[in-house]
Amino acid sequence: MISKVLSCTLVGINGCIVTVEADTQNGIPSMDIVGLPDAAVKESKERVKSAIKNSEFIFPQRKIIINLAPADTKKEGTYFDLPISVAVLVSSGQIVCDDISDYLIIGELALDGSVRSVNGVLPMVIAARENGIKKIIVPFENMQEAAVVEDVEIYGAKTLCDVVCHLNKQVFIEKAKIDINEIFKSDETFLSDFSDVKGQAAVKRALEVAAAGGHNVLMIGAPGSGKTMLAKRLPSILPDLSFEEALEVTKIYSISGNLKTPIIKTRPFRSPHHTISPQAITGGGVIPKPGEISLAHRGVLFLDEFPEFKKDTIDAMRQPLEDGSFTVGRVAGSFTFPSETMLIASMNPCKCGYYGDASRECTCTASQIQKYLSKISGPMLDRFDIHIEVPTIKYEELESNAKSEKSKDIKKRVETARQIQLERYKDKKIFTNSNLAPADMEKYCHLTDDCKAILRDVFEKLGLSARAHDRIIKVSRTIADLDGKEAIEVKHIAEAVRYRSLDKKFWFK
Repeated sequence: MISKVLSCTLVGINGCIVTVEADTQNGIPSMDIVGLPDAAVKESKERVKSAIKNSEFIFPQRKIIINLAPADTKKEGTYFDLPISVAVLVSSGQIVCDDISDYLIIGELALDGSVRSVNGVLPMVIAARENGIKKIIVPFENMQEAAVVEDVEIYGAKTLCDVVCHLNKQVFIEKAKIDINEIFKSDETFLSDFSDVKGQAAVKRALEVAAAGGHNVLMIGAPGSGKTMLAKRLPSILPDLSFEEALEVTKIYSISGNLKTPIIKTRPFRSPHHTISPQAITGGGVIPKPGEISLAHRGVLFLDEFPEFKKDTIDAMRQPLEDGSFTVGRVAGSFTFPSETMLIASMNPCKCGYYGDASRECTCTASQIQKYLSKISGPMLDRFDIHIEVPTIKYEELESNAKSEKSKDIKKRVETARQIQLERYKDKKIFTNSNLAPADMEKYCHLTDDCKAILRDVFEKLGLSARAHDRIIKVSRTIADLDGKEAIEVKHIAEAVRYRSLDKKFWFK
């Protein structure tokens, strides 16, 4: 008897429906799994056999063939254990269920028949809904994660016995019931606030502009000037995630196994160590998984001590930052991961850290300084919309009792500017000014003759690239939005230009 049970696999960050077919035949007792299974799937036959026996069901002493269709899609992971067990029990007549085709089943089995949690449940449930499947059985530990998807019925199974009894309509598994509005309600209170930072008004302003337009920032300054402290407080002024954005981020974290709550409610902040490899930061592996740049999707990727990262690691980020996605090609297929993130990098101007600092003399030679700065290539510098120098804090500012502006006040201005952008680009798939394409810039970033004159002088004197030219215009558009102005004015262009002056000071003299 042939039985069919629906399950799911992952292709990149998306789910792909898989039909698990089981056929029991006369012959020497054996169990074979076909349909491009990886080692973890092939090993499932031993887990399935033990789980069925230890759950007091009968494992058929016949020749069993399991086919995972479509057969040309690579299957990997342990989430086929439960659907394979169900298919075997249906084929052997121990499960009698007229509506088995209405269910999608996911789960790993322990040897005693208990159901263990798996990664990537959220994108699988979304794929099921898109394919019209309304009833989904998942591990009990993944139930809350799966239940954030609307218009589907989620059943959290603890054991194989629970699933069999439910399908045989003996004892039903209770459906998951959650209040998505209550779960998604932000309860995050940032412990780090911009008011903790003494002085550095110019840097705070630059980060406010960056947050408002989704721009990349490079901070350069001496050790102890507050670069890391400022960067870690950036999430406190970013707008809250929308529900659609939260689902995007949660899918990535679900696949990577980093999901700790049913849904991600705050924008990610990732800060990898400088020893990270190119594959770890962009994504890779035999079966590719998201890297740090994708884990920071819709949030912040902070790279401290930027020149200490390997040169190939730094250059590997150039294309994902420009395109907002990263495609990995493998024999098994191509996998695309989103990477729309704000890149915030900090660095010292030289090895000792005091080149150009007024408070302390630099001990590096000219060749050492040049070697240190050359680790950041010109094309990579162009990916940063804003270059800001972080000066050494003065003692008077450090001891001052004057209260700095709180993050919540800055956040209000950022949210107002973001709302202006959402309204302006509502007919396009553009969320912030940093996403503007050249054709869109002609329509939304009209410059007066005075603005063009300033930009022409800067372009010629600094020897800027076409990409740097466009990024200056995008930043000036954001500054105008913060100022509540429909048109870009001379003062907005002038401020945006100031955020590109460090190219000339440190690199291209």
